[in-house]
Amino acid sequence: MVSEIENKVRSVKKSSVKLASIDTGTKNRALEAMAEALDIHRSFIIQENSKDQEDAKKLLEEGKLSKALVDRLKVDNNKIDGMIEGIKDVMQLNDPVGDTLNSIELDEGLELYQVSCPIGVIGVIFESRPDVVPQVMSLCLKSGNATIFKGGSEASHSNRAIFDVLTDSIKHTETVPEDAFQLMETREEVMDVLKQDQYIDLLIPRGSNTFVKFIQDNTRIPVLGHSDGICHAFVDSKANLDTAYNVCYDSKVQYPAVCNAIETLLVHTDIAGDFLPDIADMYNKAGVKLCCDEESYEILENLDTINEIYRATEEDWRTEYNDLILSIKVVDSIDNAVDHINNYGSHHTDVIITDNKENKKLFSSLVDSSSVMINASTRFADGFRYGKGAEVGISTNKIHARGPVGMEGLVIYKYILIGNGEKVDDYTGQNARKFTHNNLDKKYRNVL
Repeated sequence: MVSEIENKVRSVKKSSVKLASIDTGTKNRALEAMAEALDIHRSFIIQENSKDQEDAKKLLEEGKLSKALVDRLKVDNNKIDGMIEGIKDVMQLNDPVGDTLNSIELDEGLELYQVSCPIGVIGVIFESRPDVVPQVMSLCLKSGNATIFKGGSEASHSNRAIFDVLTDSIKHTETVPEDAFQLMETREEVMDVLKQDQYIDLLIPRGSNTFVKFIQDNTRIPVLGHSDGICHAFVDSKANLDTAYNVCYDSKVQYPAVCNAIETLLVHTDIAGDFLPDIADMYNKAGVKLCCDEESYEILENLDTINEIYRATEEDWRTEYNDLILSIKVVDSIDNAVDHINNYGSHHTDVIITDNKENKKLFSSLVDSSSVMINASTRFADGFRYGKGAEVGISTNKIHARGPVGMEGLVIYKYILIGNGEKVDDYTGQNARKFTHNNLDKKYRNVL
């Protein structure tokens, strides 16, 4: 017997075919309607979000919800401004559907085109952050992908409010199928969604490392994303100290509950005595707890300005705190810093602070992460800041899409061959015709 969830997913799959063929102008009109609707319904969205916040605070007190999730839950006017700006930025981006990626003549009159197209049905399963809904819906709409959303129960009022506001706004946009976007809400629906590999083409999980690993381990659907955000800052012996203070402070303190905040600070031994006392004082004033290796502990233990200092354990190097906690290690070379990052890191985002040209090259080439920063905060690793309008997530995968993933990660391609009755049989045997394989400077959209 077909379940209710499977019926919903089937309807999304059917709508995805229609959505894939919608023209750019129609998609942009739908996006404009979405942005206007968020602006009009601010009070309603904030009111519904306040219900989630009240429940979340109780769960935090009971130890059933982490502070990081509570922090990500809040929606205010500034957050709504960001949602609207993200949608408007997506409107300005080029439509990625129908681009000719390559064209080649196989033989005279036989032409092959590699053309970008939507992936199909995207399943987005996320915790806490209601702003995921407009971010992902705008990108999926522009890229022609139908989408199934499954948010966490801790944000149920917010998710439903934002989803309804957005989908109601596009109902009157011609040719946009109503069933192209669906919101699943019960806990049981998660496992049902994970089983729908016949209909869902890609899953994008957004949440804690435990949550993402659970998704990865319990589905046959391809998963795009990352499970950990263990990011590092390395202060080289040739670093400008003012630059180092700015970058290391921002990378940890600006928003510690996110995946691109640093969890470990690596400092070259030649500069540690000068750098660590001042940066530790800055961290102390921001309420950061410091977990130090032996050498950094010896430098900081007798300073009156440091309140919370502890000895780091092996586990600290492997921990994503998502909080005002930072592990510190002194290293004696850039090679040791790179080895530590590649061994303990999650291949997400790492930064070197240095004025040495060779060390910049060495670090950027050897650190195996989806984003590598040079003298800039790790917090820049974000789809909006990368000019993608928004992001569907950050991927540490090495196939299809990597780093902050915008619309380029939501399209794939198909091959379209145009001929005049040619047969493979003519290209085999003793008197076979020869392929020309000449590159063409032609676009598929201009051929038909």
